[in-house]
Amino acid sequence: MAALENADFASQEKDELEEEKTPVRKKHAWLKRRGAFVFNVAVFVVLSLLLCGLGVAAFGFWAVPFALVLSAFAASAVHIAFVWERAVVLRFGNFSRIAEPGLYFTIPIVEQIALHVDQRINVTSFLDERALTSDLAPVDVDAVVFWMVWDAKQAYTQVTDYPNAVSWSAQTALRDAIGRISLTDMPVKRLQIDHEVQERLDRKVADWGISIISVEIRDIVLPDDLQGAMSKAAQAERERDARIILAEAEKEAACMFVEAAETYQESDVALQLRMANLLYEGVKDHGGLVIVPSSFAESTAVIEKMVNLTK
Repeated sequence: MAALENADFASQEKDELEEEKTPVRKKHAWLKRRGAFVFNVAVFVVLSLLLCGLGVAAFGFWAVPFALVLSAFAASAVHIAFVWERAVVLRFGNFSRIAEPGLYFTIPIVEQIALHVDQRINVTSFLDERALTSDLAPVDVDAVVFWMVWDAKQAYTQVTDYPNAVSWSAQTALRDAIGRISLTDMPVKRLQIDHEVQERLDRKVADWGISIISVEIRDIVLPDDLQGAMSKAAQAERERDARIILAEAEKEAACMFVEAAETYQESDVALQLRMANLLYEGVKDHGGLVIVPSSFAESTAVIEKMVNLTK
């Protein structure tokens, strides 16, 4: 019994997570268009009062039901479309026209409003979208798709539910694009993934009267074990680069030492001056006395050479 309750709870959590990840947030039509609904109610109330008053004055109270029915028909024929909307009007089930923003009229019973299409920029987001890279590494991707409807007729007649169609198509295109890139290349090829998904998705939804404005990857989350492995790999790469730089520096220093040795080999005076300089550098900061054993003749020869050089 407890296991069954745990399974039901886990299933409920999974459903809630899927609802959170679903990019399309549907609202009731009357909430989205409550201004138009209030307008129709106002038209019905005004016409009802006017026709009821005229009917009662002319024919008596038995004319009130007819006035109410006539007011309902008249109110159902008057509509408004907001500036960002296009209304798809059907006549006997066939496509009739696209109503532009503002006040428009329909024939009751004969014509009906199939859909109000929002032509503003729509945003579809993906949260923790799981995908596999080309080297079979699982990653969670957060992405955003910006799109808009430019042909209301195509959006209604070519696809049943175009917001969900765009959502699922974008998820499929995103998974396919990630599946062709390795894990190490993903951080540096995010723009490439964006453009690839946008081009592929735009070609697919063009027949639906929809245009993809942009696709943006917000975040790429790796599993904890992969993050640790990649961190170690990056650290090893940095250590390798540091050792290569140190080896190159030692190689350059060795080459300079070889050149200096050749110079000292050609000139004994240069070698003696270098030795004197080393002795000076060793005692100038801390002071002290350095005794170097040498013969008087060698010292005299060195001094004579130095004198000759200064002339």
